[in-house]
Amino acid sequence: MNTPLTRHGAELLKAELHQLKTQERRKVIDAIAEARSHGDLSENAEYDAAKERQAFVEGRIAELEAKLSTAQIIDPSMVDAEGRIVFGATVDLEDLETGNKVTYQIVGEDEADLKQLKISITSPIARALIGKYAGDVVDVKAPSGVREYEIFDVRYI
Repeated sequence: MNTPLTRHGAELLKAELHQLKTQERRKVIDAIAEARSHGDLSENAEYDAAKERQAFVEGRIAELEAKLSTAQIIDPSMVDAEGRIVFGATVDLEDLETGNKVTYQIVGEDEADLKQLKISITSPIARALIGKYAGDVVDVKAPSGVREYEIFDVRYI
């Protein structure tokens, strides 16, 4: 299965992977060695915590390597979807109930960050927007109920 990522998202995952392999792995190995030096491992909380951290770090490394190996990297500026909303598109919307305007970019799950107005391709709003055009009105099934949005602009930046 391909993992869609923007070029920026792929760079973020590569940077995290590099940091885990070059820094975190070494810290965990040092922590395990330090805890072992304290003697009896059967009642050594530091050792148990270090081993748990090691399992997390190694699991995350494996997860990132798998995602990057199956990544389909998409440069939104190179997309020619003729105004249709697709992965990587930046979309200007207005909530028809409140009049609030918002701009979202549709990105992969790993790069979604609502604070940066980047929403996951798997989110309810992104699923409702995919395939639509500027001028369309979409109903989004949100946890708070159905919301109605008008699409004002679609950009590939």
